[in-house]
Amino acid sequence: MEDVRVARLLGIGEFARRSRLSVKALRLYERQGLLRPAEIGEGNGYRWYREEQLAGARLVALLRRLDMPLAVVTRIVAAPEDRRADLVADYWAEVEHLVAVRRGLAAHLRVVLSGGKGLSEMYEVKQREVPEQVVLTEQRHVLQPGLVDWIGDAMTRLETAARAYGGISAAPFVVYHGEVNEDSDGPVEACVPINPPADWGDGPSTTAYRVEPAHREAYVRLTKAQVVFPQILSAYDAVAAWLKENDFAIADSPREVYFESMGDAGPDDVACDVAFPMR
Repeated sequence: MEDVRVARLLGIGEFARRSRLSVKALRLYERQGLLRPAEIGEGNGYRWYREEQLAGARLVALLRRLDMPLAVVTRIVAAPEDRRADLVADYWAEVEHLVAVRRGLAAHLRVVLSGGKGLSEMYEVKQREVPEQVVLTEQRHVLQPGLVDWIGDAMTRLETAARAYGGISAAPFVVYHGEVNEDSDGPVEACVPINPPADWGDGPSTTAYRVEPAHREAYVRLTKAQVVFPQILSAYDAVAAWLKENDFAIADSPREVYFESMGDAGPDDVACDVAFPMR
């Protein structure tokens, strides 16, 4: 005789208790298509679940304890088992980045709302000598909402052009020749240093270039989370205040020097310097 095994069905109350989810949550997840009952009574509408659904329900409960949005939970639950850990890691990396950004914004707001108190404690201002450099450049008038995209696109074009001259010779930087916000558009200049060949002649025919003169500059080093508008403005304020307090003058436009890949850096990894040429 054939061995027929009948799967045990659990009522919604028992399933809620054993899965560590509330009945209200189970009804929500049913409507979202995340956790559907195995059976629904035709006359009474009772919900019944199979025991083998408990593992998936417990996973949902754990993911929701991370305050994970339902759309992300659904994607992870639907993913192959060998992909789920990576998806959780990706989600949590984004959470940590957002927390770090908000921490920086809170610090910026404290300084702004206190009239600048605590600014000198937020950043350590240092000095350095910068040698003369030949730089490939692009310049554009751009408002703050489009700034990050333009910088990324311009740097990609300039780094590609730099390959014809042996590649980038020093850290790329962005010069702000005017204020950039929602109402003011700079202009902004992206710069990629290169070592020009002996037969440079009149320079490249398709890419603008110039000589960045040697100078001394004051700077502060920022993490990736601090390189976000508007909290990055605190770094500019810190360097400008330090120059004034130490009787130095600003010699040229401020700049951001990028010495790490922003795409690869974590929120607490150093990624950028805010620097002012000084005299």
